[in-house]
Amino acid sequence: MKKFDLIVVGAGHAGCEAALSAARLGLKTLLLTINLEKIALMPCNPSIGGVGKSQLIAELDALGGEMSKIADETFIQMKTLNMSKGPAVQSKRAQIDKKEYEILMKKIITYTKNLILRQGTVKKVLINDSKVSGIETEEGSSFLCQSLVITTGTFLRGRIIIGDKEYAAGRMGEYPSARLTASLNEIGIKTDRYQTATPPRVDKRTIDFSKMKEQPGENDIYFSFWKKSKNKSNISSFLTYTNKKTHEVIASNISKSPIKSGIINTHGPRHCPSIDRKVINFPEKVRHPVFVEPEGRNTNEAYLQGLTTSMPIEFQKMIVNSVAGLENARIIRPGYAVEYDYIYPNQLNLTLESKNIENLYFAGQINGTSGYEEAAVQGFVAGVNAALKLLKKPPFMLKREESYIGVLIDDLLTKELVEPYRMYTSRAEQRLLLRADNADIRLAKYGHSIGLLSHREYKKVLNKIKSIENITNLLKSKFVKPGEEAGKIFNYLGSSDIEAPVKLYDLLKRPEIKIIDIMQYFLLNENKIDSEVLKQAEINIKYEGYILKQLEENKKYSTIEGISLPSEIDYHNVSGLTFSAQEKLNYFKPETLGQASRIAGVSPADISILMINLKSRKI
Repeated sequence: MKKFDLIVVGAGHAGCEAALSAARLGLKTLLLTINLEKIALMPCNPSIGGVGKSQLIAELDALGGEMSKIADETFIQMKTLNMSKGPAVQSKRAQIDKKEYEILMKKIITYTKNLILRQGTVKKVLINDSKVSGIETEEGSSFLCQSLVITTGTFLRGRIIIGDKEYAAGRMGEYPSARLTASLNEIGIKTDRYQTATPPRVDKRTIDFSKMKEQPGENDIYFSFWKKSKNKSNISSFLTYTNKKTHEVIASNISKSPIKSGIINTHGPRHCPSIDRKVINFPEKVRHPVFVEPEGRNTNEAYLQGLTTSMPIEFQKMIVNSVAGLENARIIRPGYAVEYDYIYPNQLNLTLESKNIENLYFAGQINGTSGYEEAAVQGFVAGVNAALKLLKKPPFMLKREESYIGVLIDDLLTKELVEPYRMYTSRAEQRLLLRADNADIRLAKYGHSIGLLSHREYKKVLNKIKSIENITNLLKSKFVKPGEEAGKIFNYLGSSDIEAPVKLYDLLKRPEIKIIDIMQYFLLNENKIDSEVLKQAEINIKYEGYILKQLEENKKYSTIEGISLPSEIDYHNVSGLTFSAQEKLNYFKPETLGQASRIAGVSPADISILMINLKSRKI
């Protein structure tokens, strides 16, 4: 029987990041997957990034993860979203060549030291004295390990639904994991079911793009802070819309939709509703956008973002062919829904380790999340913590006020999920501080201390921080004096003239004046400063008041975030707490007073009572 330090079950985005991080930290790691040809597959949208999500992968990149680097090598288009809005919500989104992404990730995994890749379906988790000891597979193999990370995505008792047809599958054309859920239940892990869905794919040779609006990408933008790709792809997507005919087809056949017939009765993601649900919920809408996105350079498949449906195939064809430009489109793969098991994430602690089974970790969709990016960062956190624990090093835990990753994990542990969790910028209270563009400045120190960022990479960040300080000090030391020449410049820039000398630092706080203008007209000899340094300095100066306010709020949070709550407390025995608070606290078992304060049903008065009891050592 073979023995490993760590086993990762599932080779989706969570599993890949978990296995790579553990192996790179020196642990002998086994990555098990049901199908070796489907590593890092993108079963739904062919994209990475987006609002809230690009913040996650920027943080993953800053810590030493892999997703952003591979995305940079394999994208076919990238653009920046929300350019008209503030820096807190600006996000990059890339269309990915799905097959190239899979191939490159598999290549990296195959050639990573300490990492063994193997095909197999896990049916049982082996436990010895409430501690992980190994796994058994459906094929009859057994492997021993000290630590186990489970990242099964949608495969636990997966069920595909198309109209009134259903069959067992983890994804279209792939076997599910049929018996692992029972094993998890036997060791005390509580599970429930969710569902998600995907739209039909069509042959782009049958699309009339002349009836659609072209959506090109941008040039020379990338995700990663470290490895600058030579990829210059810019293949356009296209925008069209549903119409009255589309809605009539859906409305007249809505009884055939699985969400109406009752075949699907589990919760799916509200942020990505099916087109049939849109028609039901928004009857006043005359049209909905449909983005036609290429799935790769070497395929004719196009993804119809906005036309997600699991209606019978004949009605899917009618829906697709009712849309402008898709009148003659031929469906290559039908849309479908998939229903699967997930665990209640409140059973985990901040390292994503089970509270009851030692050295058992969970990451990705099995924790009730949706999205490749959400999965990848969880995989990284679980893999790193599993490795650090075996190496007898302190755990890696990010706070919500310092990262989107911290927000994600904290929300999973303290919020009652009613649908698959997706990251939004609105979930992060400190989003102005937690931007994608400054993730390296915020988090590279952790990646370096863990051992997943090289000294060269970390030194690059330290030099960047120093350069930002230098340009900021320079702007504080230089003045603009009133005069005819300065007046002409201000008039050209659409800004008011000055009557007394003004620091360039203060001048930059004017909304209409950009740092590039300052450099061009007032600091002519400083034109060799890196554009990223200038961008960071400009944001820091323009939003100084808001940033200082958020930093003050962080100090308030820190007073209770650092107060630990004993795991063995029975809150029914804490007098003064409301019954609702007692129930919720016993259910979630928060690790800190800060976590307790974010649980719905726990009031500020309840937190005060907990603090009093902690100080008097009654709990």
